[in-house]
Amino acid sequence: MTASSYSRVLGANDRVHLGLIGCGGRGRSVIGTFIETGSVQVDAVCDIYGDRIDRALQKAAGAKSHRDHRKLLEMKELDAVLIATPDHWHALTAIDALNAGKDVYVEKPLTLKIEEGSEIVKAARVNNRICQVGMQQRSGPHYIQAKEEYIKAGKLGKITLARTWWHGNGAHLMKAPLAEKPSNLDWARYLGPVKWREWDPPQYFNFRAYLDFGGGQVTDLFTHWIDVVHMFMDQDNPTAAVASGGVYHYKDGRTAPDTINLLLEYPAEWTATFEATLAPGITGAGVEMCGTEGRLFITRSRFEFTPVGKGAQPVVVKSERDQTIDHVENFLECCRTRKLPNGDVYIGHRSAQASHLGNIAYVQKRRIKFNPDREEILPL
Repeated sequence: MTASSYSRVLGANDRVHLGLIGCGGRGRSVIGTFIETGSVQVDAVCDIYGDRIDRALQKAAGAKSHRDHRKLLEMKELDAVLIATPDHWHALTAIDALNAGKDVYVEKPLTLKIEEGSEIVKAARVNNRICQVGMQQRSGPHYIQAKEEYIKAGKLGKITLARTWWHGNGAHLMKAPLAEKPSNLDWARYLGPVKWREWDPPQYFNFRAYLDFGGGQVTDLFTHWIDVVHMFMDQDNPTAAVASGGVYHYKDGRTAPDTINLLLEYPAEWTATFEATLAPGITGAGVEMCGTEGRLFITRSRFEFTPVGKGAQPVVVKSERDQTIDHVENFLECCRTRKLPNGDVYIGHRSAQASHLGNIAYVQKRRIKFNPDREEILPL
């Protein structure tokens, strides 16, 4: 029996019964967006830290609470789950949820390790489940407009370079508010698949700074931007990666670099780059598509197209809309129609995979060659 054979069929007006796994800041924010749609009922929340469960219940009064995601997944009334755990739990919780017959909205990056993605894709397909990855630009109206009017229309000419950057992201500089482990925080459960170490507050409260729990700025930030590039180019097949960087400023025990530069090569003769630093006072983020006939610069709030030519005037389109609401609404629609969502699991897998190549190049201090069809790193 497959999961789809015992899942509830949703009608056009049915409320989606939702569970939240991971009640940190992002989880509470996105569950709030789900609630704002007016078409979901949050029936359960799950976290290893009691304080975060309490804060989530402030948004979802009456929901059941769990410390173990497997108990939440036993709830037959749940149609779908939102997974917003640290990265090292994404694969296990997503596969368990898909095998339990739940549709899944999982925050990016889809995976912590490059080999995990194909198994999540398989679980989604075998169980006929909707799986949306939280790369919300895929549903953003001005991103879609920019692709249609400028990329697909050929107004950039031959694109040879996609530049991306994201500086000063505060999520990688979280301070531990507590030194002693709270009695209602299950540290062993938090570690999960990661090898044992004694309670270390920064490795919980600032998990993105540690490669055991997340991929640093590369998988947290570049995954968003390389997905935009993949979306624009209709290509997701890097064949080589190089990277350089290090912990240059924050000598606080972190293992993820605070400064990183990487470059990916694609077989259609273009490259994508990413640069990021947490150095104080340096901020800003964006994607710039560079072509022989023009340049397209885009952020979450606007895009700007500048054609080649002396005195050419840029075209500017602004957007004040948070793309998360569009992405959530797309997911809920697909839960009813069973169509593939904008940020389908395979798309999320390929964008995370591209990011992982950059991190592998950084860790191994070498040029990585990759076969994107077989999804294999090639030997030296």
